Amino acid sequence: MSAWDPNTFQLPSEATLKLVEDGGGIPSLGTYAIDVTATDSLGNKLTRTDAGRLDFRLRPELAFGVGVPAWDDRNARPQGTLTGVQPGSGDVVPLPERQVSVRRDGAAVEAPRTLVTSATGDFTGEPYAVAGPGDTFTASFAEDSTEVHGTVHASRDVWEYKPRRVTATAAADRKRAFDGETVTVSGLLTDPAAAGAPLAEQPVRVAFGPRSKTVLTDATGRFSAQLLASAGAGQYEWEVTSGDPFLSFDRLSGPLAVPLDSRTDLLAASLSADGSVSVTVSLRAVYAPDMYFSEQTVQLEQSVVGGWKRVTPREMIYGGNEITLNAAGRGGWYRVRHLTTDELAESATYSFRLVRSDTRIVSLNAGPEPVTKGGYVTVTGGLQHYWNGAWRAYGNAPVVLQFQAKGTTAWRQMATGRSNASGNVSLKVKATADGTWRIRHYSADHLHFHSPASAGGDYVDVR
Repeated sequence: MSAWDPNTFQLPSEATLKLVEDGGGIPSLGTYAIDVTATDSLGNKLTRTDAGRLDFRLRPELAFGVGVPAWDDRNARPQGTLTGVQPGSGDVVPLPERQVSVRRDGAAVEAPRTLVTSATGDFTGEPYAVAGPGDTFTASFAEDSTEVHGTVHASRDVWEYKPRRVTATAAADRKRAFDGETVTVSGLLTDPAAAGAPLAEQPVRVAFGPRSKTVLTDATGRFSAQLLASAGAGQYEWEVTSGDPFLSFDRLSGPLAVPLDSRTDLLAASLSADGSVSVTVSLRAVYAPDMYFSEQTVQLEQSVVGGWKRVTPREMIYGGNEITLNAAGRGGWYRVRHLTTDELAESATYSFRLVRSDTRIVSLNAGPEPVTKGGYVTVTGGLQHYWNGAWRAYGNAPVVLQFQAKGTTAWRQMATGRSNASGNVSLKVKATADGTWRIRHYSADHLHFHSPASAGGDYVDVR
């Protein structure tokens, strides 16, 4: 009686049921009826005939494999051993002359194959052609006889294989392609085991981003594939891999960028009266306006004979930002151009014109000369602007009178005024020291430049 359950009877280990050949009392494999006799405390016996059945048959076990397909033998070969485990002793014995069913899972309308075990329980089936790793095979056995009772299954995937190791080289015809352009990737397959002989009629997979194509090598082992580039953010890369799982070489790859279309928008542009050009632009990706991109290069260009000339250093702009470009200039046709990068394709603002008219002082004269200290100096001249292709009088425009004392470099403003309708200017001030006098026009509108500071002056001696 079991110590932990009084309702359970337990045989001692030395009384384990075994076959006669194992030193036990069971004559052979099979099922046996169990008779139970019980004696109560008064000595009365009660026997129950066929109170249960003892199943003393072999339990089947199955070892199964499919071999290792290789370059020169692309077949899975089902093989294995069918054995039975004896009850009691646990001995494993072969099960000869048994039928084992083998099927390839997923194969289209392919009936299972029946294999018969040998005297040692071994079985080997006809080969199955496989295209590469991934096929699954299942072996099954079932029997309910006086010797064997049970069902067993074993499944194996073709995951191990022996490819042929070769050497491959490849290169693309460009490192950057624009949307819709064709990229050509070419290369060569050779066999190092055959002194570098070319490999013909071998599949090679060439991919770029979401696109891929499988091509065959020619008689010289060379291959070439053309793929269409489609714009995408950032940097892609092309890659070359084997198109045959039984042919192996190191993955080949290289950079290949497809920039997004960009848009450079003009936000503001001005030309100052002292000859300074200032232009503000923004840069965006056309189909991804909120995209953040890395450092990009823009430059201000001016139209010249024969094309466009850069008039500012190249400036850096970052994703979604604006930038202002400044340059010295006297006007003309301008644009801001973004230079191509791996992220964004080239773009430019529309061409725009900035224009002001030049001004100048002519017939400058200061007198009398010499002049008595404390006396008055009258400075006259004519104010002109370049208008409609000629220098013309510029009337009713503001002017200032400036003085530079002898031995100094600074100019001081001494008087202000305006030109008359004919552009003539006359300004009168007291003279206190020797020095040079000049008249300048400082533009107060957006149509004219200041008159040049380097136009010179008239020296007056004070006594």
